[in-house]
Amino acid sequence: MKKLYFILLIVLSLFFNSCHDKITHKIKVYHNGNILTMKGNEPSYARAIEVRDNTIMKVAYTEEDEKNLIDNVYAEVIDLDGKTLMPSFIDSHSHIVRLAQALTTVDLTEVTNLAEMANSITNYMKVNKLEDDTWIIGFGYDNNLLPDKKNPNRDDLDKISTTHPIFLTHTSGHVGVMNSKALEMFGIDENTPDIDGGLIERYPNSRKPTGYMEETAFMHYSSQINFGVTEEKLMDFINKAEDVYLGYGITTAQDALISTAEFPLIKKMIDNKRFKIDIIGFVDLKNSASIAETNKEMIGVYKNKFKIGGYKIFLDGSPQAKTAWLGQPYISGPVRYRGYATYDDASVEKFVERALDDQMQLQAHCNGDAAAEQYINAFSNVMIKRNTTNNYRAVLVHSQIIREDQYTSMSNLNIIPSIFVAHIYHWGDTHLINLGMERASQISASKTALDNNLAFTYHQDTPVRKPDMLETIWCAVNRVTKNGVLLGENQKVSPYDALKAITINAAYQNKEENSKGTIEEGKLADLVILSDNPITCNPMSIKDIKVLETIKEGKTLYLNDSAI
Repeated sequence: MKKLYFILLIVLSLFFNSCHDKITHKIKVYHNGNILTMKGNEPSYARAIEVRDNTIMKVAYTEEDEKNLIDNVYAEVIDLDGKTLMPSFIDSHSHIVRLAQALTTVDLTEVTNLAEMANSITNYMKVNKLEDDTWIIGFGYDNNLLPDKKNPNRDDLDKISTTHPIFLTHTSGHVGVMNSKALEMFGIDENTPDIDGGLIERYPNSRKPTGYMEETAFMHYSSQINFGVTEEKLMDFINKAEDVYLGYGITTAQDALISTAEFPLIKKMIDNKRFKIDIIGFVDLKNSASIAETNKEMIGVYKNKFKIGGYKIFLDGSPQAKTAWLGQPYISGPVRYRGYATYDDASVEKFVERALDDQMQLQAHCNGDAAAEQYINAFSNVMIKRNTTNNYRAVLVHSQIIREDQYTSMSNLNIIPSIFVAHIYHWGDTHLINLGMERASQISASKTALDNNLAFTYHQDTPVRKPDMLETIWCAVNRVTKNGVLLGENQKVSPYDALKAITINAAYQNKEENSKGTIEEGKLADLVILSDNPITCNPMSIKDIKVLETIKEGKTLYLNDSAI
C-alpha cells in the first residue's frame, strides 16, 4: 500500500511539475492572420506559430496542426484578426549612440531657410535657459532644402549668437558648420592647417575659415564636442533611441562607428544591463582598434545584448553633400570635381589585411564608384596575394553610385552591398541635378544586386534618416522622388525581395541567419505585427502600413495603442 502511495505521489508530482513548467514557460499561440515566414525565394505563409519563452517552438502549416496549437489549454491564444505577423526588422547599418546624442540637440531636419534655423536654435536656447559659453548643438539641416542649396557659414550663425558656441551637423553627418565662438573655442583660425581627406572652407582670397567643414576635417572637430549631458542621462537617451527603433519594428540595431570616446558609455550600458534590443557594434579601425583587442569576449558573442561585429572604415563622403568620390565628375558645381578619397590604395589594403588577420567583418563606407573600386580592388589584391577567399562577409555600406560591373565583382568576392535606398525619395531630385538622369536613375541599384545573387540589405544610416523600414521598402519597390520622378524603372524590386533585405539578408550580413530573419522552429521569437501585408497591398501604400506591435524574444516591447 505504501509503495502504491509513493507511486501516486510521484505521478502527481510529475503532473503538477509539468503543469507548472508549461505555465511558467508562457506559451503564446498566434493565428488567424498573414504569418509571413520569409523562408525561401517566394512568399510563404504559416497558419499558426507557438512561442515559448524567447523561442519559436512550433510552426503550423496545416489546419490540423493549427488546431492542435490552439487547443493547448496552457497557451495564450492571440487572434491576429487578419493582420500580418512576420520576423521583426533588422538594421544593417546605423549609429544608435549618435541617435541618442541627436535626441539631446536642436532638431533641424525640417528647416527650409535660415530664419527657420534661427528660430529653432533661439527657441532651444530659451527653453533650456542656456548660459553664455554653453554649446548649442544642432543636427539634421539639409542644404538641399535651403535657398540656393547653400550651407550656412559663421556669419549666418553669428546673427543667432556670438556668446554661445554653435555647432551644426548636416543631415548626412559628413559636413557641418560652426559660428565664430565655436571656431574660437577650438582655436581654428588663419593658421590652422588643412586636414587630408577633408575641407576647412576659407573665404575667397583669404585663409580665414568660413566655419563650414567637410569630411575628415569636420569629423576631427565633431568628435571633440561635449554634448553637456551626464552619462546617466545619455544612457536614458540610448533607451529612448531604442524605443525609436522598436516603433519601426526593429529588434536588432547597430552602432556602426564605435570610438574610444564613446565606448565607456556603451560599456556602462552593458554592465548595467540597460540595452533592450540587440546592438551590434563596429569599431573604428583606424583610431580605436584597441576596443576589439581588449574586449575579445564580445567579438561575435552577445554580452547583455551587445556584441562587437567587426571593424568600420570610411572611404568617401556623401553624394547629396557632393563629397562622395566618383569616377566621373559631378555635373553641377566646380568643373571636373569628383569628390575625394579618404585614404590612398595602400592604406585601404592594409585595413583589409588587418580585418582578415583578426577574422573580423569589415564595413566600408562607400557611396561613390571610385570609393567602391578602391575597396573592391583592395580585397581582390589581398585575395590574390594570399591565395584565399573572403569568408568574412565584408560589407560595402551605402552603395549609391555603383556600376554594374562592380556588383559583379562584389559577388565574386563575397562583398555584401548594404544599400541606403531611401536616397531615391529623399535626395533623388538632388542626385538628378548633380549626376544627370543616366547615373541618378541607377543609384541604389537593388535589381542589379539581385541579378548578381547578392544578399543585399537596406538601412537608413540613422540618425541621417529615421529607421523607417516600411518607408525604405516603399522606396525600393516604387523608386519615386519627392518631386514624383520615377528614378530607374529597371532597378525596382518586388516587395518580397525588398523585405528579405531587412530580414533574412540582414541576418545573414550580421552572421545571425541561424537565429533570426525567418519564422522557423528554434529561432528567436523576434517578431513584428503590421496593420497590412506589404506583399499584397497596393505598392504605393506600403509606407502607410503601421507597426502595431514589436516583439523581442517573445516579449512585447512596443505596442501602438493608437493604431489598434
